[in-house]
Amino acid sequence: MPIVAYNDLPSLARIAQEGIDVLSQERAQHQDIRELHIGFLNMMPDAAFLATERQFFRLVSAATSIVQIYIHPIRCLGIERNPAISAHVAAYYEEFEDIKSQGLDAIIVTGANPKLSDLTQEAYWQHATEIFSWAEHNVVSVFFSCLATHAVLQAQYNIYRQPLPAKLWGIFSHRVAEGQHPLVANINTRFDMPHSRFNDVSAQAFIDNNLKLLVTGEDAGVALATSRDGFRQVFCQGHPEYDTASLLKEYKREILRFVSGERTDYPDFPHGYLSPNVQDQLQTFRAQLIKNAVAVADFPDSDVLSAIDNTWRDTAKAIFSNWIGLVYRVTHVDRAQWFMAGVDPDDPLARWYR
Repeated sequence: MPIVAYNDLPSLARIAQEGIDVLSQERAQHQDIRELHIGFLNMMPDAAFLATERQFFRLVSAATSIVQIYIHPIRCLGIERNPAISAHVAAYYEEFEDIKSQGLDAIIVTGANPKLSDLTQEAYWQHATEIFSWAEHNVVSVFFSCLATHAVLQAQYNIYRQPLPAKLWGIFSHRVAEGQHPLVANINTRFDMPHSRFNDVSAQAFIDNNLKLLVTGEDAGVALATSRDGFRQVFCQGHPEYDTASLLKEYKREILRFVSGERTDYPDFPHGYLSPNVQDQLQTFRAQLIKNAVAVADFPDSDVLSAIDNTWRDTAKAIFSNWIGLVYRVTHVDRAQWFMAGVDPDDPLARWYR
């Protein structure tokens, strides 16, 4: 489905170069296709900020509904940015007050870099939770990614994340727990998803609060769940948006932290991400790095990346396609037909749970 470039956001030009359908505002105005307007609250740290834009835009573009997508990046107040990212936000991100007056159909909220044990003290907490509260009554659905899931669960359900013994990161296997739900329709019953987090909300915590579990994993826990109605809030503890190289870049950043003394131990490999041959190659690199025989700049990026298999992208696209398709159906359905069918139009997925 086409994304409309209604401004000069560089990420749209970038994904257009990759072959993704991006329409100019002029072309969009001459096509008789319905629109969806999706907010994008990007709370990721500077190092991953622009990559996260592109990753989610790619997933949105993969949806199959016949509709034009307008993505509205929302400025998150309170987060200090480096000069380059600050300039980018000032140029291309919209103020929430303007968004409120214009309205949205749905919102995507990214994860964020966990800095404090108390989420209420994070720089984004006040503004993000204000947006969460507004969205609850003014948009069809919100897709919360990783830390955003933990934030909304604490703010609105009094569910608190729990620290894990060690960072959970890598590629993990999951199974569909509720195959009848339309968000996971027509996807593999078992599939992989990337994770990168220090904290967790358990399956039991979701169940105790009558939230709907859709996808779980033996090692990674809950990957996908929804609010009680089945759609208005979609909770994802993983990172389905990740590129093939995302965890590799994160691994390299942790190596840099080790070299600079920010961490005392050399980072472990991300789970399930690298083949045994690549791990052997990187163990050799580690030994040479510790002996000062090589520098971080000598990291064998191309060799490693060429050996990584992406085992999650197609499923991630399918989930987002299902989500956006449902947003479209709810926003464009004839509400009178819902009443005639005895379905409450304010309960979008009631037809699947009667």
